[in-house]
Amino acid sequence: MRTHCGPRRRVRTGSASGVRTVPKLTEKFAAGFAPEPGAKDRLAFDTETKGLGLRATASGNKVFLVQWTDPATKRKVREPLGAWGSISVEQARAAAKARLGRVAAGFDPKAEREARKAEEARRRAEAARAKAEAAFTLETLIADWERLHLAARRPRYAAEATRALRLAFKPHLDGAASALTHEAVVGVLDDLARQGKAATARLTLAYGRACYGWAVKRRRLAVNPFAGLPAMEGRTTARDRVLTDAELGEVWRASGKVPSPHGPMIRLALLTLARRDEVAGMTWGEVAPDLSTWTQPASRTKNGKPHVVHLSHAARTLLRDILGAEDGKKTPPLPAADRLVFGVGDNNAITAHSWAKRKLDAAIAAERKEAACDGEAAPMAPWVLHDFRRSGVTWLAGAGFAPHVCDRLLNHISGTISGVAAVYQRNEFLPERKAALDAWAEHVRQSAESSTESLPRKVTRLADRRRR
Repeated sequence: MRTHCGPRRRVRTGSASGVRTVPKLTEKFAAGFAPEPGAKDRLAFDTETKGLGLRATASGNKVFLVQWTDPATKRKVREPLGAWGSISVEQARAAAKARLGRVAAGFDPKAEREARKAEEARRRAEAARAKAEAAFTLETLIADWERLHLAARRPRYAAEATRALRLAFKPHLDGAASALTHEAVVGVLDDLARQGKAATARLTLAYGRACYGWAVKRRRLAVNPFAGLPAMEGRTTARDRVLTDAELGEVWRASGKVPSPHGPMIRLALLTLARRDEVAGMTWGEVAPDLSTWTQPASRTKNGKPHVVHLSHAARTLLRDILGAEDGKKTPPLPAADRLVFGVGDNNAITAHSWAKRKLDAAIAAERKEAACDGEAAPMAPWVLHDFRRSGVTWLAGAGFAPHVCDRLLNHISGTISGVAAVYQRNEFLPERKAALDAWAEHVRQSAESSTESLPRKVTRLADRRRR
């Protein structure tokens, strides 16, 4: 006969098998708690903490939950507390009491849960946005701008704009594009201005404003740090340098001492009065088979129009030397159309223009020093390769060639023929341009063959000479 020491506590269980009497929730009970055979789940409520329940499923999961009646709707509400094994029965009781206490105080657990979910979603979205912003660096922005937008612009503009931005903002390239501030932009531009590069600062400001403006329009960025900044102050260096005949001769002779292909490229730029980058990008497909003309495609000219350049005898001789053609022999077939005339490495365009200019200046200085009686000579006044064009048309004007011929020769967008006249005047003056470049090439040859006695020398006082 079985005896009892006290009253047996009962727990009402809900399942497909009906209701049965079980002990209060304990760890031992939870370990053996399972649905009846054939049932999907089983639910038992604790007798010690009202509203605390344990649900067991056919798959073996056991989860604590808390149940209460919503005062507004009078409907049963259940909220999971955690899986048995992750939390104990006593921890589940404490959590149930805390939850039921908040319900009694008037808080809505469901609303709180939804608020937490919304906050977690917001934090995840913020983290994802921050990650995307960090990945969208200034370098990525410039590359995208170049690939997606500047592809439709002139190649020269695209190359110069991206080069200027990468050079000026080099320390910021790996940082987020959105992290570039107005203060940082102003600091970079002011540094350029203090270095005497006001023109470079103005161009960099324009390039940056265009680049970031494009990104803002595409909703990639929210703020353009270049917008609203005033134009950079400072005078632009006047472009009025014209090489003398003696200096032309020096440049020609010195370019012969600069390694190929840099030296020959400088000479062809001087003979044709073409822009430096136009000569550097010259391909054999642009050259006539008989080497008589060089046709620059519209994609590589500043005004977006094809431009025919006559090649003088000196220019043709230079190209024949590159081809290895012997004097008096027929010109050999030209290389493949896409091969650069002055290519380096595996058909790459020359980029070391500063290096070539330094070599050129050093050769000129050495010649002047050698020609000087006392080994001291005045340095050549500062100049750039672009001065070839100004020097050429200045001499041609003095030689009697019409200004409109020089304008066409330089392929200027506007000049002596502009406005309405330019709409109707379509003559390219090719014969006159041929005569002009032939005359210019002859002038360069004569300047190069002249004596070095006219080279400037440094004048010193006799007393200083004796003292040394």
